[in-house]
Amino acid sequence: MNTLRRIDWNGKAGSRAAKKVLFYATIVALSGFGGPVWAEDTNIPVERMVKSAPNKDTRIGLYLNVLPDCTSGPLPTIRLVNPPASGKVTMKSAKVKATNYKSCLALEVPAYVAFYKSQPDFVGDDVLTIEVKYAGGRTEIQKITVNVSGPGAQQKI
Repeated sequence: MNTLRRIDWNGKAGSRAAKKVLFYATIVALSGFGGPVWAEDTNIPVERMVKSAPNKDTRIGLYLNVLPDCTSGPLPTIRLVNPPASGKVTMKSAKVKATNYKSCLALEVPAYVAFYKSQPDFVGDDVLTIEVKYAGGRTEIQKITVNVSGPGAQQKI
């Protein structure tokens, strides 16, 4: 029969173990591990940077769904939340061929490819936000910064 015992905080070896357990439990609780996960915690944006040239199509995203049996699952729904200020985003359908992807030796699946194209005279950073909703209910927010630089902006060797 288990009985509750009062913890002696003043010295016994057993109390040191209890203190450690209490200490680590407090650290875990304060750091947020083990607590409930709220919906807004899952929508922390993924931030990426892409380099581009003015007025040139540049791939900024590839969206596909590969199932464990190496077939294609339903493609995600993609929405432009915040459009770029100095360019435009277009989406195209494509077939993606890959080898040695996860446990798949070779596969060919449909995908969406996102492209960014700046205005002809724009040079600088342009920021856009894309929302990607997958079939399982997972939503990913992608904040993409496109660094548009002209021909004279490359690093000199």
